[in-house]
Amino acid sequence: MKQKTVLVTGASRGIGRACALRFAAEGYHVFLNCRSSLEELQGVKREIEAAGNASCTLVPGDVGCPEEVETIFSRIQSCCGGLDVLINNAGISWMGLLTDMTDEDWTRVIQTNLSSVFYCCRAAIPHMVHEKRGRIISITSMWGTAGASCEAAYSASKAGVHGLTRALAKELAPSGIQVNALACGVIDTRMNDVLTEEDKKVLAEEVPAGRFGTPEEVAESVWFLANAPSYLTGQIIGIDGGFL
Repeated sequence: MKQKTVLVTGASRGIGRACALRFAAEGYHVFLNCRSSLEELQGVKREIEAAGNASCTLVPGDVGCPEEVETIFSRIQSCCGGLDVLINNAGISWMGLLTDMTDEDWTRVIQTNLSSVFYCCRAAIPHMVHEKRGRIISITSMWGTAGASCEAAYSASKAGVHGLTRALAKELAPSGIQVNALACGVIDTRMNDVLTEEDKKVLAEEVPAGRFGTPEEVAESVWFLANAPSYLTGQIIGIDGGFL
């Protein structure tokens, strides 16, 4: 049987790393991407290779840049033809008043969180259509549904991913391709390092589950979506401890 393939963007740490390790444990060939944390990405590669269950390839680059996405997918195509699963995980946040945000800040958030999904989907889809199968899973946020004060750009970018997911699912369903997204709540990753310990404690108390989620819990949910019945598509599934 041909080895299945997955690309995880933003795979150097947090949710991306957990997803990469989860799929590697199932024997996938994992393409590992990040923009700048190359040393950490190499560490993920070593973890996968040490486990001995799978293989992986580093495909560093800025997925918010169309030219770099083209280069990444050229490497994927030369290696194995294309992807079985695309996990759009790369993301950044920006906290502060909208009036304090520069044009550059706005553009960087939108390019990293939303445009990257468009660029990677556009590159992955032709092979999936040819094969009449494929899974596209985007890691998004509950703030894409509810909106967050002082995170207007982040909320807007994630809402955009929600809309893109629903529309693309309808477009690709006739080709046997499923498109879904996970709307994460408060997950214990470095993105929350901007918060003080007291802020984290208060925020955890607001979550009905009483705690932050873990990257591994998100990765397990991604694995579920990658193996869900084919009728499950176009969904924004919350994993937020009951917050929304």
